[in-house]
Amino acid sequence: MTIYIALLRGINVGGHNKIIMAELRSSLEQLGLHNVKTYIQSGNILFESGENEVLLQKNIHNKIKEDFGISSDVVIRTAEEIQQIISHSPFSDQEISEANHSCKGECLHVAFLPTAPTKVNSDKFLSYTSDRELSVINGRDVYLLFYDSIRNSKLGNNIKKLEVPATIRNWKTLMKLSSMVVELKYKKSE
Repeated sequence: MTIYIALLRGINVGGHNKIIMAELRSSLEQLGLHNVKTYIQSGNILFESGENEVLLQKNIHNKIKEDFGISSDVVIRTAEEIQQIISHSPFSDQEISEANHSCKGECLHVAFLPTAPTKVNSDKFLSYTSDRELSVINGRDVYLLFYDSIRNSKLGNNIKKLEVPATIRNWKTLMKLSSMVVELKYKKSE
């Protein structure tokens, strides 16, 4: 069994696409997913499964559409991939500290994509970087560092230039998901 994290796009944002997390957990357990846990209301789901990512992505998307009438993009990463994303941040501690002091809200984010963007689309998107909005694309993951705010940022507003569905999570959420993985592994080892 592999530990996965599914990230849903556009759930419980601005009063749209409302899903109660207890109902979502119950729905996903009906798919045969094990140890299903959610974090906050924005569609962060930790679970175990023996299925592959592509099948899980399709089945979770279809189940949410069937049970809740919502068509949400589903991006999946393994627990190991989340750990690699955390441990390979391209930004220095100094850059993060400086951004953290000046940013309104969280300064460090990762946009998760189901597939890597093309070079052309990556270059289009990266043209919006500045000394106040930094980005590094690593395969299917896009690191974003803001010195002001993600709200109304050129990078945040132009993520669509990648022409791949994206769902963004802040670093605090990633750290919490990582700690949930550790808790699950610890429980299983008892």
